[in-house]
Amino acid sequence: MFVEERQEKILELLYVNGKVKVKELSQMFEVTEDCIRKDLASMEKRELLKRTYGGAILREDLHPGHTNIVSERNDKNIKEKKAIAKKAVKLLKDGDVIFLDISTTNMELAKEIIQSGLKVRVVSHMLDIANLFANSGKADFVMLGGDLNRSQNSTLGAITLKMMEAFRFDYAFLGVVGADVSTNEISTYLPEDGVMKHQAIKCSYTTYLMMEKKKFDFKGNYVYTTFEDVDGVICEKNPSEEIREVLEKYDIELI
Repeated sequence: MFVEERQEKILELLYVNGKVKVKELSQMFEVTEDCIRKDLASMEKRELLKRTYGGAILREDLHPGHTNIVSERNDKNIKEKKAIAKKAVKLLKDGDVIFLDISTTNMELAKEIIQSGLKVRVVSHMLDIANLFANSGKADFVMLGGDLNRSQNSTLGAITLKMMEAFRFDYAFLGVVGADVSTNEISTYLPEDGVMKHQAIKCSYTTYLMMEKKKFDFKGNYVYTTFEDVDGVICEKNPSEEIREVLEKYDIELI
């Protein structure tokens, strides 16, 4: 098989599965892993994919359903988000002060907090979360003000950031677009959102990333922190063994 044919097949696999692994491609095409890595590097230069730890993913702008508009993510992967939220709520106790950032998974966590009857104080800048607490629950709720970002359905900007700086949270639960263990980069889409997430980490005693395990294969446009600066990762299922080994090196609690 010619190089061009092999790379075309790799691209087809990416469109079907969203990701590929070096080891699996090596076995499939009966070539060395170094040969596959050269293929992926060449394809990345042509902006056909993004290389990740042990493989590659389809670029975000080519990936179906991958969007930075919150309302378009509300009804996607609900089962996984609910599973993550049910794990997260078990960490909380009455009296805790927690921060929920822009995240459709955090919307599910808000529902779990309301259903549990926990007497916690929730701070957020996401309007969807504010609406949930406005209608029910025993939790206190603080809405951070600021400029409205319609695509995120949240407040963002200098005013929002200034308000948050004064808080000290027992827990911060942060949404994730991508978490790359090979480059030690945790990312989101918007810089303004990334700045808020970064400040939330500084204001929190304990920080958890709320993410489906597939996010280990994604990358965002703005890196807001590294694995050294977070305490845990909450996924619906365990990631691969190689990813778990890297998380253990960073002393990350995996739930």
